[in-house]
Amino acid sequence: MTSEKIPARHAPLADRMRPRNLDEVVGQTHLVGPGAPLRILLEAGELPSLILWGPPGSGKTTLARLFGRVAGARFVALSAVTSGVRELREVVSEARPAAARGQRTLLFLDEIHRYHRGQQDALLPHVENGTLSLIGATTENPSFEINAPLLSRCRTFTLRALTDVELSALLERALRDREHGLGAAELATEAEILGTISSAADGDARRALGILESAAALAHRRGQHALSLEIVREVAGRKLLLYDRDREEHSNVISALIKSLRASDPDAALYYLARMLEAGEDPLFIARRLIIFAAEDIGNSEPVALSLATSAFLAVERIGMPEGRIPLAQTVTFLACATKSKASYNGLSAAEASVREYGALPVPLHLRNAPTALLRELSYGRGYIDPHSLPDAFVATYNLPPEIKNSLFYQPSGRGTEAEFVRRLAEWRARRSTSGSKPDTGAAQEPPSTGSSASFLSRNCPVPGQE
Repeated sequence: MTSEKIPARHAPLADRMRPRNLDEVVGQTHLVGPGAPLRILLEAGELPSLILWGPPGSGKTTLARLFGRVAGARFVALSAVTSGVRELREVVSEARPAAARGQRTLLFLDEIHRYHRGQQDALLPHVENGTLSLIGATTENPSFEINAPLLSRCRTFTLRALTDVELSALLERALRDREHGLGAAELATEAEILGTISSAADGDARRALGILESAAALAHRRGQHALSLEIVREVAGRKLLLYDRDREEHSNVISALIKSLRASDPDAALYYLARMLEAGEDPLFIARRLIIFAAEDIGNSEPVALSLATSAFLAVERIGMPEGRIPLAQTVTFLACATKSKASYNGLSAAEASVREYGALPVPLHLRNAPTALLRELSYGRGYIDPHSLPDAFVATYNLPPEIKNSLFYQPSGRGTEAEFVRRLAEWRARRSTSGSKPDTGAAQEPPSTGSSASFLSRNCPVPGQE
């Protein structure tokens, strides 16, 4: 059990640099910015019971201490890992006479989710009758980890992980601050190195300042007056040695993962997935790349791949890490072992090239919408045949503009599910070619540059039996 005190010179840098007022708080502008809810409470000197939910190093303890300081309250800090009902009783026994003297007591309970139901229930009467104001800090969802009666007596605020930009600003402040930070050492550094430290810290201000402090100490021992990337790598440990987000190795490793998937090598793909996860890469970034891969490189050869990759993204988003690595591993191995096809991707590329080549060709009249009598008089929708009215639900009418009616943008690979597409499309395209069905297109525009159009079609759109 601890009470608030000003950090001593020998305290860790993260404690020495702890903000002493709201203006020094880095990040969390949605809570402490102008007009934001916690700023309003602090400036009013109010001391309600709160639950602060956020990742490590996001500022939960800092905000709790600021509340106690601004409100002039006794600040008592407990950790739910090392305390229990006995320690709570001690706090209450000291809070009662303090309340009689007109002094409020603020109990900061770190990792409150570690208290079981009975321990949380022990807080209830003292929070309810005002003996204590409680600020509980948790990295877990309060809806699941904190009893409903206690949660209903507290206001819950969600903190966000600090961005790399916010962490870099905090590190720069620590390097300049001669009273509380490392300013007296007059260490030179570069923005790129501070960005590397920020990336390695994963949004955790405490970790970022710890890396900076260790790097500064190592530089001092070696008689150096500047932070180097090599020193930062040494003190940051394996994470930075393996992989630097936003640097060359980031691109190399994600490229290796995608190319291993494309090469149908699940062992290599799992290795590069493990590299990224061990290095602290955002798992949702990985999941997004797997979705893209499933659509681009597998496509209709195994359509379930896209559904699986999308499900993996949702799973990682909802369950978080470390468990999120399991659906990622399942998806990576499936994608690596799936048959591959870029037919959909290549077909879109060919269609896009056709659009650029020909411009906006008129839509055939039978495909146009005809919601009004005037449009119907102008023949919009004339000649349209509902496929469901036919025995085999196939309409042999050409649906591309006549200038490019024989273009074959989609060329199935013949692998996996697309093997059936090859057979089916060969039959349909032959029927369409021999049917002689030519929809009324209205006044057609002249296609631009006949020569270049023919050249485009011969290069990109194989046309069997070109008329």
